[in-house]
Amino acid sequence: MTQDAAPVTPSARDRILETAQRLFYRYGIRAAGVDRIIAESGVAKMSFYRHFPSKKDLVVAFLERRHRFWMDWFTRRVQELAENRTSPGLAVLADALQEWFSEPDFRGCAFINTVAELSEDSAEERRIAADHKRELWDFIRTLIPKQPRFAADDAADLAVLIIDGAIVRAQMTGKAETAEEARTLFRLLDAKLFGSPD
Repeated sequence: MTQDAAPVTPSARDRILETAQRLFYRYGIRAAGVDRIIAESGVAKMSFYRHFPSKKDLVVAFLERRHRFWMDWFTRRVQELAENRTSPGLAVLADALQEWFSEPDFRGCAFINTVAELSEDSAEERRIAADHKRELWDFIRTLIPKQPRFAADDAADLAVLIIDGAIVRAQMTGKAETAEEARTLFRLLDAKLFGSPD
């Protein structure tokens, strides 16, 4: 981009989604109403409904966007942190979690929050949340060697459980140090997978 190029103006759809992501994540899906999203995104009501015929459509788009944003960040950050480690292990996951928990706008996992908040008939939202956790599991599985000392699929299950538990605890307590508690559990899991470091 040259110096003379004008900045790209976000489309109405992008402005709506950015506003929804901020409000849904901070306040919850039920608390953030369509009228507030319209007002804060600066779009006309007609424009909003042209892009998102219902709030459910917006929630689905929000979850899909949040999934891609978070997974891109988390996988990249874990890989970067792993490059600076001398030995393999899942404890590196705690480093990325601590960075996330330390962010001032941390409000937990958007997918756990959504499943807890919405009714059981929200099948599409629940499917996206399940797909998100499945992709997280798939990524963790790539961090485990081909011939571990402990069943790799079981280890990935436990790692996701540790992550989800740490997220909820950090959200409830407001303490980023919760990641250190998760690190202790990851190290126990690493010992199962890779053997004792000594």
